[in-house]
Amino acid sequence: MFAEPNAVSSENPAGAPAAGHVPSSAASSGARRPSAGGSSSGGRRAPYPVRRKVCRFCAEKVRDIDYKQIQILRTFTTDTGKILSARITGNCASHQRQLTRCIKRARNLALLPYVSR
Repeated sequence: MFAEPNAVSSENPAGAPAAGHVPSSAASSGARRPSAGGSSSGGRRAPYPVRRKVCRFCAEKVRDIDYKQIQILRTFTTDTGKILSARITGNCASHQRQLTRCIKRARNLALLPYVSR
């Protein structure tokens, strides 16, 4: 009925599990599977190598973007009027800043709509 004082138990006196014992739920939640492709990016790999996007303005050696060129500015906005990010368009940081400034300037002068429904 009573446990012997010299008996070895898996719990320490505080009631917590022994130091070497790991519960099965904790072991499976923190474990990672080895990646099949060998890449450490953590996501899915593309079935083909992804081609890096090139800044359109750098390729054409455009120094300054003009806010009056509406057709060019429209290609960098969505149908609803939002400005596309550089990740989507492939613009470099300096041209993306110029593009954003020009789109906002064209909106202010009513050359581009703020919102298209």
